[in-house]
Amino acid sequence: MAYRKLGRDSAHRKAMLREMTTQLFINERIVTTESRAKEIRKTAEKMITLGKRGDLASRRKAATFVRDEVADIHEEKDAVVVKSALQKLFSDIAPRYKDRNGGYTRIMKLALARKGDAAPMVILELV
Repeated sequence: MAYRKLGRDSAHRKAMLREMTTQLFINERIVTTESRAKEIRKTAEKMITLGKRGDLASRRKAATFVRDEVADIHEEKDAVVVKSALQKLFSDIAPRYKDRNGGYTRIMKLALARKGDAAPMVILELV
């Protein structure tokens, strides 16, 4: 099989991957289990590749996956600027990797497993 089922039905799995990928773009680092991180890596790298293209079709395709959440709020002169996760992907994250052909994420294993079920935990972050 080409993907991990992660013990969830298809709708729950897709929603979880969408949410965790969006949180990765907002925070640029998340702590999760190893199997989830390997699945999130696939979707995140596809979204960053779409962001590198930068055209309208790529933006619309990424918008169907990345959730519409506030990523950053800051002031510029007299205005308050609110940036969504999709805007952060296309304006901040994708240009960072313009000369890179892949491998936008890094998985670092943590020493301690999760306390409840001893699942191996990792840090998934953008390079």
